[in-house]
Amino acid sequence: MDKKDLNGNENLENNGTPEEELNTTENTNEVNEVEIEAAEEPVNTTKEESVPVMNKVGSNNNTTPPAPPVSPKGNKGWMIASVVLAAALIIVLIKPPFQKDDSSTAVASVNGTNITKEQLYDKLIEAGGESTLQAMITTELVDQEAKKANVTVTDEDINAELEDLKAQFGGEAAFNAALQQSSMTVDDLKKQMPLQVKLRKILEPQVTITDQEIKDYYEANKATFNEEEQVRASHILVETKEEADAILKQLKDGADFAELAKEKSSDTGSKANGGDLDFFKRGDMVAEFSDVAFKLKVGETSGAVKSDYGYHIIKVTDHKDAKNYTLEEKKDEIKKTLVSQKVSTLSTTWLSDTTAKAKITNSLTDAKKEATASPEPSASAEAGTESAK
Repeated sequence: MDKKDLNGNENLENNGTPEEELNTTENTNEVNEVEIEAAEEPVNTTKEESVPVMNKVGSNNNTTPPAPPVSPKGNKGWMIASVVLAAALIIVLIKPPFQKDDSSTAVASVNGTNITKEQLYDKLIEAGGESTLQAMITTELVDQEAKKANVTVTDEDINAELEDLKAQFGGEAAFNAALQQSSMTVDDLKKQMPLQVKLRKILEPQVTITDQEIKDYYEANKATFNEEEQVRASHILVETKEEADAILKQLKDGADFAELAKEKSSDTGSKANGGDLDFFKRGDMVAEFSDVAFKLKVGETSGAVKSDYGYHIIKVTDHKDAKNYTLEEKKDEIKKTLVSQKVSTLSTTWLSDTTAKAKITNSLTDAKKEATASPEPSASAEAGTESAK
């Protein structure tokens, strides 16, 4: 049996799902395109070397855990990714080359040869200027439509969206791992969310969800709503049985489990938290570990448990029974998911129609359109000119 890696909290809530990364380099002409894309390679999210205690099911012992994906129950990936390219952060720091007296100013030099602001600007445009400007146009357009609809975004709205995203990622640790994978912070995300929240508030009144749609979704996804039995446990991992026996004696004499874990455990992923592994299902751990943990009652501590990684001392701190949720219990959650899916789909058409109705000028693309719209003189036109002579 493959084993699960307990190299940090972000690993514990992954549950063996595929790797994902946040793609922020897609063209932002359509808000619906701004979403979390899947990747094949895992991204290293650990900052220190950890002792491989239990590997994630199906993975290699040396792999680091990937960030978990957005829950398949929802379609709110478009709510988290950036709508402004990183290039914009540089472009706004320089003046465009339209000011001739400033365009030749050097921003760098190499052996006496200057690199000018105009050269830098041109390269930034090549590197993503068009899509960055389009994103800014989209932002302004949504802002104007939100104002017309009396839509505002409060701190409560942003915090509610964040909590919703955390739930879809499977918990705060997994959510933070996804942010780290995309090189973002929570503050970065908060700055980007108002546009998405405004768009959602504009479109939600146009969405209708029927009871039959909710029922159909429940029947199609019933298995995903069921929860397996889970326990929450802490452990202390050491190399030898002698070490384990010595720790067991200390515990019997009244020593604090969490303090001993911090001091003696070789599992760097959990020792800082007093050995806490959070909740896990039976299949998340190696059989030797799970067999003991799921037999212990809350508050009980095991003896020395041998696995491929050494000797564990396990203390169960909480327990959750298996549960099969009914349609009525999940009705509100399903409705929220379906609304989100429909808003995401509707956003493409809405943005396209709204853009078509707006009066927009774009100096980076208008010149190209004009050049394309001016055809070369046709052969017949040239012949007519000659005959006129």
